Amino acid sequence: MIIRKNWRMDRRTCLRGLGASLALPLLDVMAESKAAKPPVRLGFMYMPHGVIMNHFWPTSPETYLTSPPRNLESLKGVLEQCLLMKGIAGVNPAPFNGAPHALELSTWLTATLPNADRRNQVNIAISADQIAANSIGAFTALPSLELATMPQTHKENQEGLHEAYYSHCSYSSPTQALPAETNPRTVLNRIFQSQGQGAQPGLRRTSDPLERSMLDLVLGGAKDLRSSLGESDRHKLDEYLDSVRFLERRIAAIESRQAEAAKRAAGVTSTKRSGSDSVPIQVVIPEGDRRSDYMRVMCDLTILAFQTDTTRVSTYIGSTPNGVSYPELGFTDQHHSQTHHNNETEKVDKVSKITAFNISQFAYMIKRMHNLREGDGTLLDNCIMMWGSGLEDGNAHSRANLPFILAGRGGGSVRPGRFLTNTSGNQGDLLGTLLTCARIPLDRPIGIANKLLMDAI
Repeated sequence: MIIRKNWRMDRRTCLRGLGASLALPLLDVMAESKAAKPPVRLGFMYMPHGVIMNHFWPTSPETYLTSPPRNLESLKGVLEQCLLMKGIAGVNPAPFNGAPHALELSTWLTATLPNADRRNQVNIAISADQIAANSIGAFTALPSLELATMPQTHKENQEGLHEAYYSHCSYSSPTQALPAETNPRTVLNRIFQSQGQGAQPGLRRTSDPLERSMLDLVLGGAKDLRSSLGESDRHKLDEYLDSVRFLERRIAAIESRQAEAAKRAAGVTSTKRSGSDSVPIQVVIPEGDRRSDYMRVMCDLTILAFQTDTTRVSTYIGSTPNGVSYPELGFTDQHHSQTHHNNETEKVDKVSKITAFNISQFAYMIKRMHNLREGDGTLLDNCIMMWGSGLEDGNAHSRANLPFILAGRGGGSVRPGRFLTNTSGNQGDLLGTLLTCARIPLDRPIGIANKLLMDAI
C-alpha cells in the first residue's frame, strides 16, 4: 500500500459506518499547509530526420556523465538531470513505407499510424500531450501550449497522406490537428492576457477530482465493452470518455477556484506560490533572424508559461521535415538533403552539427529551469521534459531505436542521471510511462503501447 503524505483532511471529517458517525479531534493533517506542492509539468521538443547514432548515444553508462558524445556536449552540467533510454522502437510504418516524413512527426506523440482508409483526411489518434491537457488543462488558463519555430511551407503527399501530418504533432481528437503558434510576440501576449481574464493560473488542487469521478466507477466496464467493439465504435467510445473526463475536470476546477476565491475573501493567504520561488523570468523578443535567438525565446516562453502556471503542458516543434537550413552553422544546405548522406563524411558532419545545435537549445531551456527555485527544489524538478525525433536515422529512415532525451524529476517520479542501454519498449510505452509519472490517469494504452517502462521510474 502506498501512503500519501501530502493529503489533507477537512476539519469536519467524521468516521462513518453503519449509519453512525463520530467526529474526529483536530489532527495534524487538518492543518493548512504553508504552500501546496508544485504541480508536475510536461514539455515536448521535437527535431526531424533522426540523428547520427554514434554521435548521439553515450559509449557506456559509466562514461555517460563524464564523457558525453559530441551531440550531448551542451548538456554538461545538467546530465545528472537527464535520462537516456536506448531501445525505444517507433511505430511500424507499414502500409505507409513510402511516407517517412509524413509519419515521423504525426506519430511522435500519438504512437499511432494514420487511418489507411482515410488517407486524404486527418484521422489518427489523440496525442499524449492532449491526453494530459484533458486531464490537467482545466486547472490552468491555457490547457496546453503548442509552439513551432516556423510555419510548414513544404507540401508533399507521400502515400496520399494529408498535408497536416507533416506539420502537426498535437491532436485534440483523431480528426483535429492543433496548429502551433510561430510568432513569439503572439505567444507572450497570450500568456499575459490569460493572467488578466479571471483565471487562476497559480491554482493548486486541494483534492484529486479523480477520487470522486463518476466516470472512474464505470471504467472497468468500459474497458470490457471496448474490447468487444469494432474499431469505429472504439473510437467513438474513446472520444466520449475523453469528453466526459474533461467536463468532470472543468467542473472540479470551477469548484476549486471558488474555494480559492473564498479563501482570499476571508483574508487567507493564497498558497499558489511559495515565497522562496524565483520570480517569473523576463522574456525579450529578439530582433533579426538568428535561429538560435528565435528558438531560445520560444524556450523562454515555455519556461514563463510553466512558472506562472499558465499551462502545464507544452509542445515545441523545433523544425519540421524538409526545407530547413542553418546558416548560423556556416552552411546553407537543407537539413533533409544532408541526412541522405550515404556515409559521406562532410554530410555526416553537417547532420551532427545540426543535431548538436537543436539539442543545445533544449539544454539552454533545462539549464535555465534548473536554476529557477520552486517549492523545495527547482522548476526542473517539477517537470518532465522530452527532446526527441520521429526517426532513428534519416539516411535509412529507420525507426527501431528512436533518440530521446528526458530531463527533470517529475516531482520525484523519475530517476534521472542515468543512461539505460537495453530498454525494451516502444514510443507508446514511453509516452504512457511519462504521463503516468505526471499522474495523468490512462484508461487505455497510447497507440502501440503495451506496458510501462519501469526502469525510468
